[in-house]
Amino acid sequence: MKARRPPRAEVELWRLCLLALCIGVFTGVGSAVFRALIGLFYNLSYLGRWSFVLDANRLDPPSPWGDLVFFAPIVGGLIVVFLVRNFAPEAKGHGVPEVMDAIYYKGGDIRGVVAVVKSLASAISIGTGAAVGREGPIIQIGSALGSTLGRVARLATSQKITLLSAGAGAGIAATFNTPLGGVLFATEILLPEISNRTFLPVVIATGAATYTGRVLLGGAPAFIMPRFEGAELSSAWPMDLLVIVVLGAASGLAAWAFIRLLAFFEDWFPALPGGAYVQVAAGMAVIGAMMVGFTRFFGHPFINGVGYGVIQSILESQMTVPVLLVILVAAKILATSISLGSGASGGIFSPLLFIGATLGGSVGFGALAVAPHLDLSPASCAIIGMAAMVGAGTGGVMTAIVMIFEMTRDYAVIVPVIIAVAFGSGVRRALIGDTIYTIKLRHRGHHIPQDRHANLYLVQQAESIMEADFIVAQPGARLFDVLSAIPPGKNVTPPIVVANATHICGMVPVRSGLWTQALRDPSVTVDALAQRDYILAREKDLLSRVFERMHRHGRSAAIVVGGTGVPRREDIRGVITKRSIADAVIQSAK
Repeated sequence: MKARRPPRAEVELWRLCLLALCIGVFTGVGSAVFRALIGLFYNLSYLGRWSFVLDANRLDPPSPWGDLVFFAPIVGGLIVVFLVRNFAPEAKGHGVPEVMDAIYYKGGDIRGVVAVVKSLASAISIGTGAAVGREGPIIQIGSALGSTLGRVARLATSQKITLLSAGAGAGIAATFNTPLGGVLFATEILLPEISNRTFLPVVIATGAATYTGRVLLGGAPAFIMPRFEGAELSSAWPMDLLVIVVLGAASGLAAWAFIRLLAFFEDWFPALPGGAYVQVAAGMAVIGAMMVGFTRFFGHPFINGVGYGVIQSILESQMTVPVLLVILVAAKILATSISLGSGASGGIFSPLLFIGATLGGSVGFGALAVAPHLDLSPASCAIIGMAAMVGAGTGGVMTAIVMIFEMTRDYAVIVPVIIAVAFGSGVRRALIGDTIYTIKLRHRGHHIPQDRHANLYLVQQAESIMEADFIVAQPGARLFDVLSAIPPGKNVTPPIVVANATHICGMVPVRSGLWTQALRDPSVTVDALAQRDYILAREKDLLSRVFERMHRHGRSAAIVVGGTGVPRREDIRGVITKRSIADAVIQSAK
């Protein structure tokens, strides 16, 4: 007889922290391997040489392949689609939405093969020219490692989600050499709960990943930043403040445009005839044409890959053509949206930094043309724009502020960055409630709560806590007859849902005295006692969403139904009462 596997259980916090330490080390190593793979494919496809070494912060000369570089993203895209379709469909796209989906709708499960396929597919996409970043992939890789280790250790769902989030934070920390930014990314964007039992593993994983990354990749920051020139604001400070506010608002508009355009192409490309291979070939042909066009007119493709070379050039005041910077803002938004929509695998964090740097640089040049005595320079505006775009696009405002501070290592950047991030996030939220991460899930019908930091039990779905023991009674049925049909031995009367073949009429809530009332007046019907003190919920609705609707409508129960149309009698799956809610809360506190 096959041996039964032990049930999932929570482990002591120190054991969870030890697992997080392992995840951090593995993610740090994975980040180094991933960078080497990107270097290999970039050197082969763009420079025509065999090497794993790549300085992503340097702008290389035009490709020796000339206009033939047009075919590099097409070939890379076809290989990526083959890998993704045959081995790990989750590896498509920019990674973080899939991680969030795993947290809220898949019990924290990400298959281990995703780490391998995502590494290879994203390295090929980035290396061959797709306009995507390397942060989303390493986040998904770290999350897959955390989820896999959690399954191997037979952890409870809540602790598996903690390890998954710890792996994501470790990925950010190892990639940018920003341990605090990694911690904030995990807690602000991914974790449904912040407490010692979740925060400590994340901190340990990000710390271990940062240390491992520094050993393997060096301790230099992601970018060599100039000292922030606006540290000492002089008599020009009102104009400086105006520029910062305008840049923040412009970043919010750019983030809105990016979110909308990416969502459009993620829906538009799959609707094209010819299948995934034709779609990715069409999309990557546009990217190839853009690379050739920019090279012919400006001497470099600019929009391909992670774009760190462009960012570094702006920060070092080597790109001083405002018109080119404005063109690159629109071109990068378009190129990244087409790349991800057509089937490339890569992140959006680097594109957000690219867009922020080019937008900030162009605003800086425009401001200097109007007011030459400003304390702000185009390079310092680029720093502010990077933070504002990340904060507005991802919704991680604290992540954006702290990460830019860790990159610059200059405290003077904090105040201008806070102002710009606040205005950027406010404008984006006024225009669209979704972030660049959540809009893709909303199109799937997967709601991600805005205010998540309450308790991990809110990650559960309605079907996980509903009471399956209930009675469905026909309208007009006598209460005495309904109660008499309850099998003997039940200590508690189950909820009674009143419904006919076509619709639900009401519910008789659980309460004492029903038998007494039925015996006192045998003619009383369930209709007379039925109430509308409930909402309707679907089986896959998150508890956070169910509770929010119950609170908003002033209801004390939910009837859980299946199907997608108007709920009927046969669609009733269960009932959520205050008793089942209390049981879920108690269970989560173990």
